[in-house]
Amino acid sequence: MTDRPAPGPDRVLVLCSANQCRSPLAGAFLQRVVDRRGLAVDVRTAGVHAVAGRSATPGTVAAAQARGVDLRDHESRALDPALLAGADLVLGMERLHVREAVVLDAGVWRRSFTLPDLVRRAEAGGARGPDESLRAWLEFLSAGRDRMALMGASPDDDVRDPTSDRAVDHPGTAAYLDALVERLVDLAWPEGRSAGRG
Repeated sequence: MTDRPAPGPDRVLVLCSANQCRSPLAGAFLQRVVDRRGLAVDVRTAGVHAVAGRSATPGTVAAAQARGVDLRDHESRALDPALLAGADLVLGMERLHVREAVVLDAGVWRRSFTLPDLVRRAEAGGARGPDESLRAWLEFLSAGRDRMALMGASPDDDVRDPTSDRAVDHPGTAAYLDALVERLVDLAWPEGRSAGRG
């Protein structure tokens, strides 16, 4: 059984590369939505190549502020095994981040996805049932996944990084992440609605 033995909040770990842009944005948006809905969810963020203690980038802070989130006090955190072990769900911004998580702890494979991939799978597979644990739902959505599918980059699975990719900007990335997070919460914490699966 993959569920924690003791009840408690669902724990979500959001990953990007430096933990200075995409994961702070997605994590803050996710925490805001679950707090607003009164859901027991604890959101943490980290970077697979992060240097601890760095601020969010200025563009990230501005994009967050424009969407009602304050990241001025954010400090980056490096990914470590303890963060992974405590997470019920690991959300990467790119396939690379999911690969790094699985290399560090192979046991997180069935509960680690890129954010766009998980939303797509959940919309196809159905919302989490009212008595279904988060980990059990993720196991269901993970069925049939091939680890080799994580190789390389993917325009469908990856959230592009506005700090290094001039084809995207911070406000657009923030809007995309905010919308994805809302869709994810509707599916993963559907507030008592019945599951989408028959």
